[in-house]
Amino acid sequence: MGNIDIKTLLEGNTIFEEFKGTITEQFVLQQMLYTKNFDIFYWSDERSNAEIDFLIQHKGNAIPVKVKAEENLQAKNLKVFCQKYNPEISIRISMSDFHKQTNISLLKTMVY
Repeated sequence: MGNIDIKTLLEGNTIFEEFKGTITEQFVLQQMLYTKNFDIFYWSDERSNAEIDFLIQHKGNAIPVKVKAEENLQAKNLKVFCQKYNPEISIRISMSDFHKQTNISLLKTMVY
């Protein structure tokens, strides 16, 4: 929809490097909106030191979703949320392959 050249997405360039986190978050949001199965919210702590990109409400559960545009698996904000609210499920989406880690599901971002 953004009419971005595929080479920019696959190979990267200066503009893409600067905005790839925003583009990745937008892609994930569009996919979640497409399913229409849950309400989507945003969360930040009282001091705005931590934020969760998406907080989805599904079947009585609040599920935090953190989106990373890299393979970096550090998600300090997600850990802060999980320590504070102890959600049953939490999701971190990144360029790394899928695997489970305690109560965090790691999903690989796929761009088609």
